[in-house]
Amino acid sequence: MRLSEFEIIAKVFAPLATSPEALGLKDDVALLPPREGHELVLKTDAIVEGVDFFPNDPPGTIARKALRVNLSDLAAKGARPSGYLLTLALPRHIDTAWLRAFARGLAADQNEFGVSLCGGDLSGTPGPLTISIMAFGYVPKGRAILRSGAKAGDLVFVSGTVGDSAGGLAALRRKRRADRLIARYRVPQPRVALGQKLRGIASAALDVSDGLLADLGHIADVSKVHIAIEAARIPLSSSLRKFWGETRNAVLRAVTSGDDYEIAFTAPPSKRAAVLRAAKAARTPVAEIGFVMHGRGIALLDPAGKPMKVAKKGWEHF
Repeated sequence: MRLSEFEIIAKVFAPLATSPEALGLKDDVALLPPREGHELVLKTDAIVEGVDFFPNDPPGTIARKALRVNLSDLAAKGARPSGYLLTLALPRHIDTAWLRAFARGLAADQNEFGVSLCGGDLSGTPGPLTISIMAFGYVPKGRAILRSGAKAGDLVFVSGTVGDSAGGLAALRRKRRADRLIARYRVPQPRVALGQKLRGIASAALDVSDGLLADLGHIADVSKVHIAIEAARIPLSSSLRKFWGETRNAVLRAVTSGDDYEIAFTAPPSKRAAVLRAAKAARTPVAEIGFVMHGRGIALLDPAGKPMKVAKKGWEHF
């Protein structure tokens, strides 16, 4: 039997509203008290069936991806996540069992990242399942790591490995077995601990959602600098190397594919050792992949230091 809208809220999602700010999901709003000496960091992102996940993906992994793509943006700003709002546009085929499995995925991530559901909205739709989350967190006042701080002479870094999610997507489409890559596509790993460790070290940062080249291009644009990335230094996982090989084309695919949700950032050379200490403390690998220069734009350099031709730098929605 299908539950009504208010039964879904009370029986499925209210147990996730563990913070007092959520008011038990019994009101129309949440109440967020100010946090002295901090700024509130807000982020919203939506994922859509058939675009960001497959219709037959497990509900729990869909829930975790929806939350984590938002936490990834908070991480890149150096923020500590606190809570989130959830909006679901549900087609008729979604039943109570699916919703309960979805909620269990959220519960697992709430426990891992220390966040709570604070409210949201439910709606029916004749279109695909659409999930929108607005996540929020706090960062000490004036310490957020923005896109605008990169300077000529800075070094460029990226956390983790690049391209795994795209490899997982390709494996699912081809119905090939690549468990680690598929797991990276379905459940990204927001670098929350690393982001907080990078406060006062990184000069600019963002999360890699649309492709490493495209996203670092945003830092170049906002900071009004030129960023050069060395193709030979791009960190590729052993799983991706096995799946795509170690060709020039594999590197190009990796740096122009979306859904990595790693942190790409810049820092002065004097902070290189501090970056490595932060990475070790956060238990997150970090690779130095390039440098910042005077000028504009972004380039991918071959081993000879010459710009490589890149037809499309990353994912575009439109």
